[in-house]
Amino acid sequence: MGGMKEENVTVYIEGLPEQYPTGTTYREIAAAHQKDFSCPIVLVNADGRLRELPKKAVSGSRIRFVTLKDKAGCDTYRRSLVLLMLKGIYHVAGDNTNIEKVSVHFSVDESYYCTMEGRIPLTEAFLEEVKQYMHTLADQAAPIRKAAIPTWEACARFREYRMFDKEELFRYRRSSKVNIYDLENFEDYFYGYMLPDASYLTCFDLRLFEDGFLLCFPSQMEPGKLADSGAAAETSPVPQMKIWRTQKDALEWGRALGIPTVGALNTYIVKHRTKDLIMIQEAYHEKKIAEIAAQIAAAPRKRVILIAGPSSSGKTTFSHRLSTQLSVCGLKPHPIEADNYFVEREHTPLDEDGKPNFECLEAIDTEKLNEDMLALLAGETVELPSFNFKTGKREYKGDVRTLGPQDILIIEGIHCLNDRLTYRLNADQKVKIYISALTQLNIDEHNRIPTTDGRLLRRMVRDSRMRGTDAKGTIAMWPSVRRGEEQYIFPYQESADYIFNSTLIYELAVLKQYAEPLLFSIGPDDPEHEEAKRLLKFLDYFLPIPGDDIPNHSLIREFIGGSCYEK
Repeated sequence: MGGMKEENVTVYIEGLPEQYPTGTTYREIAAAHQKDFSCPIVLVNADGRLRELPKKAVSGSRIRFVTLKDKAGCDTYRRSLVLLMLKGIYHVAGDNTNIEKVSVHFSVDESYYCTMEGRIPLTEAFLEEVKQYMHTLADQAAPIRKAAIPTWEACARFREYRMFDKEELFRYRRSSKVNIYDLENFEDYFYGYMLPDASYLTCFDLRLFEDGFLLCFPSQMEPGKLADSGAAAETSPVPQMKIWRTQKDALEWGRALGIPTVGALNTYIVKHRTKDLIMIQEAYHEKKIAEIAAQIAAAPRKRVILIAGPSSSGKTTFSHRLSTQLSVCGLKPHPIEADNYFVEREHTPLDEDGKPNFECLEAIDTEKLNEDMLALLAGETVELPSFNFKTGKREYKGDVRTLGPQDILIIEGIHCLNDRLTYRLNADQKVKIYISALTQLNIDEHNRIPTTDGRLLRRMVRDSRMRGTDAKGTIAMWPSVRRGEEQYIFPYQESADYIFNSTLIYELAVLKQYAEPLLFSIGPDDPEHEEAKRLLKFLDYFLPIPGDDIPNHSLIREFIGGSCYEK
């Protein structure tokens, strides 16, 4: 009976079938199960694909609920809150000609740093009025509607709305359609899923900060509680200002080059020689590294350089390039990897799952590390160990060192900013350097690029090339890597004497051609498929840049291959 329509759809939740009338939305199904969850359900995963709640349920789907405690749910909340904030700003301003541009730049703790340009002054009173209007829309459960429109029409609308970054972005869009979200007649594009209405968006704040303001969120772990941004309240902890200044410097440099967004980068690729951009970026990195080396050389008491940073920050290449610049200054650097001081495998502490915890400080033999470093600094001859990761044993292979008066130690490892690692060394002798890839590009004025995405793509490409780990494996282990960074690296980043931003403004356009084949290898039945899809969609914004013109000492060579520092 081909013309007859089924009266019910059957979905499977936790493996058990449930029937609902045809046309039932995922939101209605979520509402029936909300009592089983401590925080709001904001998306569903249906057969391995994320779905927004207004979508109609498909018969036969296996459903898993996504809440604000899940990363995808947390990101959806933040994305939707940006839309609510923008609607509030333009509503209070009264006329979009009064606002030239509102930009969402980068994270500051659990907040987004934003700026506003136009005839309306940015004041506490203005932000308070915006905040009150946002709460009004939340109380009214103002709907967030989605519509797919032709790309040419989207470009015309963005031009009309003075969202010129979005107009430029979609000039390079291959798809013929664009999804537009509408909140009370305010239209915008967002990279990712959105909430069905504003009633979910009850926990937020707006605070003046430096030359802009912060949009403050609840934390992922406590979705109903506003995270302390550390940037406004008198009782707040000190904000991560060193990191903020580094990101702000990168933002200003990108603007000076005329490349603040992906659309602008694509335009540069189309209209200019990318070799010129590569050379400018490499010269910028070299200048920053040379400045750090010169300041260290000007302080003769400094004998130990400690370098730390999260995964795939480019620590190895940075250490080599810093060593070269220190040599130019008349010093003789001795690079040392803290990982060579791992305790032997059988003594490695276990995590809560009973697995070896190689990330914790106790996995390092700090006593032996300090003993050897003190001996070297005292002018003694020391044979340094090498850790065999296959056997889990420390070995000695004749790496004998003796320091002269111009010699300097460079120790690299995830715990190097933690004083407990080098607890016996004199603080006056230490220089701490934090390195991370703090992406300055935005997709457009309202869609930021998380710095973790760039590092994940770097690691994926390197793991495939050097470690035999496929993209599925890299994505699977990434949450564990991130937890280690949150626990052992990020708490100490503000203690650094220097922060080096290792991102390259062009790198995502280069990584694209290496990462896409790896991501396409992840099948629809793999748990990592949804993340692979997200990253493929993200990379689709970029025009590619071939790696031929990238010099062999570039930081990106550590990941794509061809580095002069590879052994």
